[in-house]
Formats: sequence, C-alpha cells, structure tokens
Amino acid sequence: MLRRVKKIFELEASTGILLMIATAAALVTANSENHQIYHQFFAIKMPLDLGFIGITKDLTLHDWINDALMAMFFLLVGLELKEEVAAGELSSKSKAMLPLIAACGGVIVPALIFYFFNLDYEENLKGFAIPTATDIAFAYGVICLFGNKIPKSLKVFLISLAIFDDLNAILIIAFFYSQNLAPIYMIFAFVIVMVLAALNLKNHTRVFSYLILGSLLWLMVLKSGVHATIAGVVLAMFIPRQKDVLHNLIKKIAPIVNFFILPVFAFANSGVRIEEFSKEIFTTPLVLGIITGLFIGKQLGVMLFSFVAIKLGLTHLPRSAKGESSWLEFYGVSILTGIGFTMSFFIGSLAFFGNETLFDEVKIGVLAGSLLSTLFGIAVIYLSILLKGGIRGQYTN
Repeated sequence: MLRRVKKIFELEASTGILLMIATAAALVTANSENHQIYHQFFAIKMPLDLGFIGITKDLTLHDWINDALMAMFFLLVGLELKEEVAAGELSSKSKAMLPLIAACGGVIVPALIFYFFNLDYEENLKGFAIPTATDIAFAYGVICLFGNKIPKSLKVFLISLAIFDDLNAILIIAFFYSQNLAPIYMIFAFVIVMVLAALNLKNHTRVFSYLILGSLLWLMVLKSGVHATIAGVVLAMFIPRQKDVLHNLIKKIAPIVNFFILPVFAFANSGVRIEEFSKEIFTTPLVLGIITGLFIGKQLGVMLFSFVAIKLGLTHLPRSAKGESSWLEFYGVSILTGIGFTMSFFIGSLAFFGNETLFDEVKIGVLAGSLLSTLFGIAVIYLSILLKGGIRGQYTN
C-alpha cells in the first residue's frame, strides 16, 4: 500500500490532479449549507506580532496562505528558473529564445484583450494581468496525461514558457500591486539583500543561513508595502548555483509546494458561491475579459509571436530525437497556456483585495477560461496524435 501511495506522488500529473480535487472541493463547500464556515475559517485573524523588534501586522489565515505560503512557491519558481539557466533547457540563447518570445506574446495579447473589454470600467482595469498567467502545475499535469505520445521537447517548452510567465507575473506584482510603501523597511530589505549577495560571492553553501536571511527579508518586504511573495524570488537569486546545493533544495521544497501549498491555495481561493446563477454573468466585462484573455489571448499571443520568430529565423519549433514537432502539436500546447488557475487567482486576489463581488467574478472567469483551454487543448493534442498515427500507418503500408 505504501509503495502504491509513493508511486502516485511520483507521477508528473499528480499536482494537476490535486489542484482539480482542491478546486472541486472548494466549489462544493462554498455552495453548500456550510458555506459560511468555509469563509469564516479563512477569515480567522492570525496577526503577526513581533513587538520585540517593532513588527506587527494584522493578518488572517487567508493572508498567511497568500503572502507566506505563496512566497515559498515563488522561491521554488526562482530556484527552478536558476537551475534551467545554469545547466538546463534555458542554458543557451537558442534554447531559451522560443519560450521567452512565446511568453511575451502570452502576456501582451491577453492583457490587450482584457483592456479592450474593460476600457469603460476603470475599477476593472486593475485586473489586466489576470489572464496573462499560466499555471505550471495544472498545465503540465494535463499534458502529462498523454504520456510519451507527446514529445518531451514540447513538455519542456511548456514548462519553460510557464516559468517565464511567472517571472513576468512577479514583475507585474512588484510594479502594479504594491501599495502604501514604507521606505524604512525597503531600506532594511535592501541591507538584507546585500548580506545575501555577500554570502553568495564568498561561495557560502550553508542553505540554512540563506533561509534565515530569507525569512527576515520576507518580514521586511511584508512591512514595506511591496508584496511579500517577491521575497521568495529575490532569495532564489542568491542561493549558490552549485548543482548539489541548488538541486537538493529544489528536491526538498518541491513536494511541500506541489502537494500542500498549491492545493491549499486553490482550496482557499477558488470557492465562489453562485447564488441564483445565470448565464448573464459571462457577459459582464470583467468575466468576459478574463475568459477571452485566457482562452483566446494566450493561444493567439503564443502562436503569433512564435510564428513570427520562427519565420524570421530567430528560433525553431521544439525538437526531439524523432524530429521537429508539428505545428498542430505546438498549437495544442499553446492552448494549454490559457490554464491560468492558481496564478490568475493570486493576481485577482491582489487586484480586487477587499472587493468580494469583483473577486467572485474573477473566480468565475478564471475557472471558465481555464476549463475551455483545458478541454480544447486536450482535443487538439489528441487530434495531432491521431493524425501522426495515421501518417505513420500510411508509411508502414
């Protein structure tokens, strides 16, 4: 029995499956007779009180999940990006070019589409970044359902693009969703960053030292008004690049993030209560902008920017031992980038903090856009597999 459980958690698609379960559980709970308990639970006050060093902040359980646990997620994203740049699929200009260009298209086009639908609604415009994100775990979980029928190079492309997407999201959060800045704490944060840099330059390899300083950095960033999750990415920048240090830390953090933090975040943020639900909700500018941004904007941006870059000779379609991927396979993967989910929820929670009505609309838009991208992406990829099998059959005959 223990071996079977271990195998389940070793499956590449496990995180995506857990996110689906967590989301379904949140939706069922939020629409049950116990919906008040669900919302009251995450509204439990858990203030940060470090009075002995002058740091206090009113936080709820929901805040701890979004500000502290998600900082761990961004630490993992930063570490994985660093590992790929050091000796992985982003270690050379030619390898990094396609996902980088595609990610730019996957941010610009959805944001423009969202802006178009919400141009006359100033309050909604704060959510422009919601349809620009790709959920690494969920999208990768979906593509892994096809096993070895999909070239590994396409899976690597999807992960690389999603990492760049998250990097873009981090920059957007830092510049657009930080508020009430406190300069003194920003100075304290800068001093800690300098200490981290000094340790890195001296090739200090004790990870514990970095994690202690990273915790202090998180506190300073939290109080500074810049969103606290940024601390996770900044810390990742200074973790030593030695393979044993970097890879071992990723191995220790990844299970916590994938099998606890992300499902908990999904459960805490995707519970929207639908009272007297009507199809008119899908015609509101905010919901429509998010759905079209994720489902149409992501695939259009990724395909358009990739096509132009390839035709200009800047890069090429993902290649495997069996040759170059087909455009149809590539298109199927591009559709999956419209699975925003946890990252879109996260940005939405920042954009409409304190406005539950608009945040509920965000949840509906993200769930609908991600679901459409999932189903249509699976259909296109399945079609590409059938066509590839048909072509091989012709050659065999």
